[in-house]
Amino acid sequence: MSSYRQHLYHIVFRTKDSSLTIKQDHSNDLYAYITGIIKHKKSHLYRINGIANHLHILTDINPSLAPIDFVKDIKVSTSLWMKNCSFFPTFKGWAVGYGSFTCAYKDLDRLIDYIKNQQEHHRRVSFEEEYRKLLLEYGIIPDEKYFP
Repeated sequence: MSSYRQHLYHIVFRTKDSSLTIKQDHSNDLYAYITGIIKHKKSHLYRINGIANHLHILTDINPSLAPIDFVKDIKVSTSLWMKNCSFFPTFKGWAVGYGSFTCAYKDLDRLIDYIKNQQEHHRRVSFEEEYRKLLLEYGIIPDEKYFP
C-alpha cells in the first residue's frame, strides 16, 4: 500500500511592531530568498506575497518537518539576511508570533488568488482587520491584547 499525505499551510507573519519595512521595490528579492529556503527544506511553495508590514506564504510542508520549526527557520534566516542587506535598511525583525493554518487542497486556487492580490486587498483592509478575520475563519478566538 502506498502512503499519501497533504500538508498545505497558509502562514502569515508580520514585521516587528508592524513597521512598514518591507519595501515593494525589493520584495521580490525577499520572496526569492524565502523560495530558496523552502526548496532547501524539500517543501513546495505555491504562493508568497505581502505588503510593507507582513507576508503570506502558501506552502506544502515536507512531512518530516514540524511547522513551528519551518516558520522559525524562515523568520530567523530572513531576519539575518534582511538586517545585513542594503535593500531593507529600516527592518528591525519579525514579530514574535505568527499564524499557521492548515488548508484543504480544494481551496488552493482561492488561496493563491487571495495571496496574489494582497496589494489590492490592503487598499481596503488593514493587516489587523485581515488577521482577526483569518483567525476567526479558522476557528481561533483572537487575543485582543495583540490588536491595537
